[in-house]
This record gives sequence, structure tokens and C-alpha cells, in this order.
Amino acid sequence: MEYHIDPVDFIVGKTGGENRAVRNLLDLFAEGATIPFIARYRKEKTGNMDEVRIGEIKTLYTQFQELEKRKNAVLDTIREQEKLTPGLEKQIRECQDIRILEDLYLPFKPKKQTRAAKAKAKGLEPLAALLMRQENGDIAVKAARFVKGEIQDTEEALQGARDIMAEWVNESEAARNRVRRLLEREAVITAKVVKGKEQEGEKYTDYFNFQESLKRCPSHRILAIRRGEAEGILKVSLSIDEENALKNLERIFIKGDNESARQVWLAMKDGYKRLLFPSIEAEYMTLSKQKADSEAIRVFAENLRQLLLASPLGNKRVLAIDPGFRTGCKVVCLDETGKLVHNENIYPHPPRNEYKQAAAKVTNMVATYDIQAIAIGNGTAGRETEKFIQTLRFDRKVQVFVVSESGASVYSASKIAREEFPEYDVTVRGAVSIGRRLMDPLAELVKIDPKSIGVGQYQHDVDQGGLKEALDRVVESCVNKVGVNVNTASKYLLTYISGLGPALAENVVAYIQENGALKSREELKKVKRMGAKAFEQSAGFLRIEGAGNPLDNSAVHPESYYIVEKMARDLGVGVHELIGNETLCGRIEPQRYVDEKTGLLTLKDIVAELRKPGRDPRTMAKVFSFAEGISKIEDLQVGMVIPGIVTNITGFGAFVDVGVKQDGLVHISEIADRYVTDPAAELVLNQQVMVKVVQVEPGRKRIGLSIRQAQSKD
Repeated sequence: MEYHIDPVDFIVGKTGGENRAVRNLLDLFAEGATIPFIARYRKEKTGNMDEVRIGEIKTLYTQFQELEKRKNAVLDTIREQEKLTPGLEKQIRECQDIRILEDLYLPFKPKKQTRAAKAKAKGLEPLAALLMRQENGDIAVKAARFVKGEIQDTEEALQGARDIMAEWVNESEAARNRVRRLLEREAVITAKVVKGKEQEGEKYTDYFNFQESLKRCPSHRILAIRRGEAEGILKVSLSIDEENALKNLERIFIKGDNESARQVWLAMKDGYKRLLFPSIEAEYMTLSKQKADSEAIRVFAENLRQLLLASPLGNKRVLAIDPGFRTGCKVVCLDETGKLVHNENIYPHPPRNEYKQAAAKVTNMVATYDIQAIAIGNGTAGRETEKFIQTLRFDRKVQVFVVSESGASVYSASKIAREEFPEYDVTVRGAVSIGRRLMDPLAELVKIDPKSIGVGQYQHDVDQGGLKEALDRVVESCVNKVGVNVNTASKYLLTYISGLGPALAENVVAYIQENGALKSREELKKVKRMGAKAFEQSAGFLRIEGAGNPLDNSAVHPESYYIVEKMARDLGVGVHELIGNETLCGRIEPQRYVDEKTGLLTLKDIVAELRKPGRDPRTMAKVFSFAEGISKIEDLQVGMVIPGIVTNITGFGAFVDVGVKQDGLVHISEIADRYVTDPAAELVLNQQVMVKVVQVEPGRKRIGLSIRQAQSKD
């Protein structure tokens, strides 16, 4: 008989969710539905789960599948040994924890030649079983019966029996769980410097003689310690009170007070120190790393989400500058669509100091190309270039923005950049990326590997598969949240649209190049390989500006057009008149339109969309200015209160750009006048803040800042 765990029961047991909603969700996954589509258009089926919750359930379902796969492998191995009993199979089939599964498998796991295996080969297992019963009697007499063959004397027989019992202690599920509970409650993580590595590992000085409760050790410290260990600088271990651990094990294994019990105690102690504790220690080291990875990935993913949803300038004509000293500043002019229309170099800074020529060129480009905004990269010579631009007088109002260059160099040297601009070098591509990033951060940043954008925390130390999955999910979420104009979107942006992917995205772009702009969503069905499922998943996130049906430029899904048409008829108007009309939309009673296909949650979304169709959820970009006279770290003085922009948020604080090329750290304790547990709950990326300079170390390129003290009235 086979015993199976229902995946719904497994997931509900882990999350406390509702059975029906989870089952519906798994059915939707099986049908090929994406997370953004489910979250937006299938709210009734999931009980209005958001994308984060849906993502968690998808991850748990993957874990369930991996657990089931491992169960089958374990069962096959035990079955081959002809040791699989109905009771053991039931335990394995019903197991819902990978650690418990591995405990059940441990006695049957093929092992290398252990001390216990050697003792068993010498025929000492019956002696171990005899001692384990802890009956009265002379153990020397008991052991003497086994002194034969390779066994020279009673002590060798007893030692072999103890080796076997030590392995039994290690394989005991009760013992392993007892030690696990102790580590859970009281484990201390210790780091010490490897002798002779003090100078090489100077950056790990804080961890040369470090101890902290494992459950209180934050993720960033775990990752820093583990990095030091990986680099051979630190020796890291976990510890618990050994005496207390042995007392706990005594309650399981010691049943008498005689010579046999003494042998069992010696075996138990040896098994604990040599096998059991190292095994559970390794397990908890792995668990703590996994938890630290999860937290770091969560922080990175949230930072990336904020960066991707940063305020766009919109369709404006932009002059973008990639600043530099010796090689000059690369200047490009972009039209409203981001198309490159002009590029040249200027040299306003040392060593060439061609200030007047540069000024003339920039003012001429602003006039010639009808420039509305200037984007300046924040890297080398960024502040000097900003100062230079601010001295110029133009024939119109031109907004000046400083734009983060993080990842621009990665993009400019990438295959994507070479495909876009095969005839230009990396400097032109980098400047174009800076300008487009101002116009639409999302559309430009999707071309860059998220790990290269510079908003992570120990991103190279965490599980790379988990990181990629999380970041890809964030990019997909952001692109679909905003939606895209299908006729102007790049194939790189379209790739992340629900239901498309690289091949279909390329087919969409190819269709538009061959046939001209799409005139309706319905026309999407003519795109090569755009089947019914891909259309269903993608259509609601693709906008057709100027379409004959105004709903094609909204987030209303084509499957719900009939409802909007009925709403309009009931109000005695056309769909064109209804869309964007606050008064008419206010007269709609959503509950009147509930049917077997569409529920109240979706209907409320439809009415909200009709009020403000195609509304971009992002706010518009705002101009920001750094403090005058501060462009390098040496210009900073302790006590100054200056403006800055939040560039990165971590578990231990936030980094703020104050215009000196080196971001300063606002430690978590300096964010607010109250206790802060999560910096991300207090700050967001690109937030403009006032900070007080509390530490400046030019030699080490360290800047300490405080938001809390900047707000103080003292």
C-alpha cells in the first residue's frame, strides 16, 4: 500500500492558507498561468492573494516536488537492501520535513568504511545489542565470547561494540531531534582568526574573536563571517553546553546503573562528540546560511523593486552626459522615444580645460535638438560636470538631473548594447543608457543583470539560483505592474511580459517592424506563435496607444470587455464616453455585473481602471541638488547637515549619496529616534533625506551619516 501527501495539505500546513484557494492556485500553475496574471486577473480563485503570497506558494510547491522526488530515491535504496517494512514506508511517505526524511534514511544510507562498519564485520553487533540492554552481569564475561578471529582481547571487543553503539546514537531520530532543539534554543556562533592571517584578513577584524547567539545573529553578520571563512581568514563553529546535551541524551539511552550502562554512556558520549553534534552543527550552519541568504535576497529584491519603479521623466528630449576627466565627457542627444540623434565629446575639465568650447557645444545642442532635460552620470567627474552645466544659460527652461551610473558600464559592453548600437563604442552606449534611465528607469534597467545594478547585500555570497529566481520574479512583477506600450517597447522589455518570453517578444517586435504599429490587442493574435494561452496571459499588460477600442490602452483584460460594454449600455453612453469619466464611473454598481466568469474583486478593479485608464503607478521624476561646494570626501566635515539620496538599503542600515563619489552609511541606529528593526520599513531607494556627517575617514573611504541627528532640534 502507498501513502501519499497531498501538495495542498503540505502547503496549507506551512502557510495556514485556505485549501480551496491553494488548490485553485496549483491548478492555475498547471495551466501555465503566471504570477502577475493570477494576481491581477484571477483574484476570486485565490482569495485576493498578492504576488508575494502567490510566489511563496509556488516556492513551497517546488519544495514539495523536490521532497517527493527525494522520498522515492530513499525508498528505492532501502527497497534494494530488502529492508523496507510497511511501517517504515508509511513513515517515509507521510514525512513532510526533509530533515526528518534524512534521519529515517540515515541507518540505511550507504556509508564508507566507518569504525562501526569494521566492528560489525568482525561480528561484534550482537555484543553491542547485549550491552545496549544494560542487564546486570560481568561485561568481561560477555565480551570474552567474542574474542576470536581478528579480536585479540575483551577490550578490543568492547571498543568495537562501543563504536557500533555510537553510530546507533547518531542514527537515533529522538537523539537528533533532542540536539536540534538545544541548538535551536542556545547555539552560539563563534569566529576566530586563523593564525597568521591577521594582516591579510584586516577587513574581518570585527570577527577575529567573535561570539553571538546564533538566533540573534543578523543575516549580514552571518554572511560576512561565512565569507571570511570561505576566504580562509576565519574559523567558524557552533557550540552548546556539552554537559547539558549529554544529560538530555542520558534520558534516552541510559536505563540502568551497572557496567553495561557505563559502556553505553561511553559510547553515547563518543557518538555525540564524534558523530552526532558535528552532523547537527553542519545542518544548522547550512540552515543559518540559508536563512541569511533568504534575508539578503529579500532585501536585494525589495531594493530592486524600488529601483525599477523609480520615477520616470517620461517622453522628453534628453541630453545625456557620461562624465570624465582625461577622456572628456561623452554627450548624446535623445529624442522623445529614446532614439540617439547626435553624439560628441566635450572637455570642460582638466587636463584639457576647454571650458568655453564645451559650453558653446552644449548650449548649441540644447537649442538644436530642442532639449528639455539633461541627465548627468554620477560617476567620476559627475559633480564637476553638474557644476559646469549649472553655470550655463539656455534659451529655455532645462531640468538637470544626476542619474546613477550603476550597471551602465555592464550594459555598454553587453551583447544587448552591441545589438542596439553596433556602430558605436562603449562610451556612446553608456551615455545613451544614462539618458534613457532618466526617461524610463524600468525600460532601461531590464537590459542589465540585476546583480550589476548595485543595490544588493552580499549578493555574490548567497545562493545564486535562489537570487536569480527572486530577482527575475521582481523584474517580471514590475514590468507587468506598469504595463508597456507594445508598439514602442524593446524586445528586452517585452520578454518580461506575462506569457511572452524571449522568443515571442522577438516575434512581436518583428511583426511590428514588418507590418507597422499594432492597431488593436486582437491583432496580437496574428503574431507568429501567439497562441490562445500566450494571448490570455499577456494581453492585459500590453497597451495599444491610439487604438480604436480605448480599452486596448488600459489594464482591463479583453476577456472582460463585454462587461464594460454592458456597463456603458446601462448608463446610456459609449465606452469612449465612460472611460475616464469620474461621474459616470461613480454611478456603476459593480455587484450588478457579477456572473459565473467574473467576481466582485475583479469588477472593482475594472471600475478603478475605468476611472484612470492606463495610469502609470510610478510618480514623476523630481530634480535634486547636492550641497554647494561639496564634491569630494575631503570637503566633508563632522557636524555638517547636508542633503543626500538613499542609494542602497541593507539589514544594517542605508547608504546615502551626498555627492562625493563615496556613499556614506547611515547605521540602523542612526535612522530614527526610536528602535528600528528593518531599515526598509523606514526608507526607500531614491528618497531625498537630510543627513548629519558623524564620521569621515578619507584614507579608508568611510563616511558615517545620521538621519536621526539631522532631524534633532538640539
